[in-house]
Amino acid sequence: MENEILELLKLNDKALSVYDIYDALNLKTTEDLKNLMKELNKLEDNLQIYRTKKDNYLLFQNCHLKVGTFIGNKKGFGFVDIDGDDDVHIAQANTNNAVHGDRVIVEITSQKGKDLDGRIVRIVDRKLDNMVGEYYVDKNGFGAIKLDNDKINIQITVPRELSLSAVPGHKVLVKVTNKLKGNNYNGQIIKILGHKTDPGVDILSVAAKYNINDEFSKEVMEEVEKIPDSVSLEEMKGRKDLRDEIIFTIDGDDTKDIDDAISVKKLENGNYILGVHIADVSYYVRENTKLDEEAYERGTSVYLADRVIPMLPRKLSNGICSLNPNVARLAMSCTMEIDESGNVVDYDIFESVIQSRIQMTYKKVNKILNNEGVPEGYEEYKDILLDMKEVANRLRKNKIARGYIDFEIDEAKLIVDDKGQVTDVVLRDRGAGEKLIEDFMIAANETVATHIYFMELPFVYRIHGVPSEEKIANFIKFIGVLGYKVTGKYKEITPKAMQNLLEELKEKKEFHILSTLMLRSMQKAVYDKSNIGHFGLASKCYTHFTSPIRRYPDTTVHRLLRTYLFKKQIDKDTIEYWDNKLVYLTEHCSERERAAQDCEREVDDMKIAEYMEKHIGEEYDGIVSSVVSFGLFVELPNLIEGLIKMDDLKDDRYIFDETTFSLVGQNTKKRYRLGDKLHVKVKAASKEARTVDFELCESKDVNNEEEN
Repeated sequence: MENEILELLKLNDKALSVYDIYDALNLKTTEDLKNLMKELNKLEDNLQIYRTKKDNYLLFQNCHLKVGTFIGNKKGFGFVDIDGDDDVHIAQANTNNAVHGDRVIVEITSQKGKDLDGRIVRIVDRKLDNMVGEYYVDKNGFGAIKLDNDKINIQITVPRELSLSAVPGHKVLVKVTNKLKGNNYNGQIIKILGHKTDPGVDILSVAAKYNINDEFSKEVMEEVEKIPDSVSLEEMKGRKDLRDEIIFTIDGDDTKDIDDAISVKKLENGNYILGVHIADVSYYVRENTKLDEEAYERGTSVYLADRVIPMLPRKLSNGICSLNPNVARLAMSCTMEIDESGNVVDYDIFESVIQSRIQMTYKKVNKILNNEGVPEGYEEYKDILLDMKEVANRLRKNKIARGYIDFEIDEAKLIVDDKGQVTDVVLRDRGAGEKLIEDFMIAANETVATHIYFMELPFVYRIHGVPSEEKIANFIKFIGVLGYKVTGKYKEITPKAMQNLLEELKEKKEFHILSTLMLRSMQKAVYDKSNIGHFGLASKCYTHFTSPIRRYPDTTVHRLLRTYLFKKQIDKDTIEYWDNKLVYLTEHCSERERAAQDCEREVDDMKIAEYMEKHIGEEYDGIVSSVVSFGLFVELPNLIEGLIKMDDLKDDRYIFDETTFSLVGQNTKKRYRLGDKLHVKVKAASKEARTVDFELCESKDVNNEEEN
């Protein structure tokens, strides 16, 4: 009945009453009416339909309301973040007691240009079961929690019997048990993370906030203990034996979870056979086991400053599933014949057993690829690495020709000591070896995705949609305001057009800032069972096949390859099972990926602020990375970013010029804009607030021009 109701409402412009729907569906009995009401209530709860004040129904997408997430502010007001739409400002009087993180229905009450104001009509979903805070004893002697997130404006009291014997200063994970009066709740401590002064508890506190667990359950570990530490001859049967092939891995210096290995052979016709061999994680992580359920819930490994919170227990991620050198390992291999133009002209996908010859590092490989000498132990692999460089060049030229967008975004790397303290912040290397592996993995991902796509079977795709015309137009308008003219025509948004736009900006001194802003104009890449291609890679068909140790979608892709290609299970029941399952799996994995990224970003901000607390008073050269109504954000060469507040610009009273995105002095006409070089001093930093404040060193201020 659900589909019939939705189809009926889709065909009608006006809202329909229960009896209108009852008649239109040719329902006859009182029992039919009861069932109809149940379906309508369910559809309303799922926000697929909307019930008006007159108890009529219409599709939710056709009503005047929107659904989003409330982003609270400690001052009481907030915003509703609506996917694919502008944020809606909510005054304190219109929050309807919503708290930060609530899923809400919002009504737009006014609009001025792009600025939207609204009121929260209804709280759809409230998750107060995974909050982090500090345990303390209040003035009445009751246990209470000071939440880390001050946007969540509630008071939590913890009865002694639900406190897990926490003491003041413990950082804890807490959930609400029942509501009292107003914004007061009773709560229960789920887990004690440690004392706030203990090393690493700060990072664990952020991870817990995003529901990222650093421990595995007893049931999971019991299953893991039954998994062997080595590959038996029995397990090798039926697989292509590649142990005599020259196969090796290239990773970072400290990588322990190695899930991809590579090989290459030159053919007489000038083509190359590129082999990408991926750890066969799905062989060990069987569907519907406790281990599989845990991996699904986590969705991804999370990389936080000085630690990794893995998707799989270390016995797997660093052991039997890791492609360590000189030991047999089960793999899934994708071998591709690459022609002179970088096209994949033939390929094969199969189960294999491999034995990596050597665990190479990017630093040492880059020396060979850059003609800077051959590190000890790499002598016999020099020619193969140079052949690999040729294959990578072919693949990259092919990608660029079709429109591949390389934003060339730098990343900061935190150097952390054994006490968890950041000792330096540097730019992460992205050399020839890193790009080579990226090119090889993209080729394998495309090949696997394309193969299953043409079989028309349910699959996990990595998709990246076309950016909105409005966002790209706004970006072009913005760079025009900055004085940069682009000569290309960008009415038709294609990867090639965006690639050309970046190329036009490449020589600008603030290119990396403009590139980052352009990236923010793009949609986010997600997982989906429907293929729409990957805009950023200019790929018609893409998946994630190459990192099953740390990404659950990749594990699922392996599972599907085994089902379809090796077990030949493509019957109706199998197809229907995966067709239904992948709807929820892809959405969940996308959500867990976002949580991991947000967690990693927050930990970086926290540890950088902690690092800068030790450098207050020190001076640096930087560049204006953003101009806002309340000040200037300045980025240092190592990508640390801090704010110069408007009040700290002492030489004049500055106003924000919206037409030129700059700050202008009312008397001096001095102007600050994106890309200006400034000499700044660290004024303040706060680990708790995740902020760094700069002030201008006026004696060394450069690049400011007076307006003529």
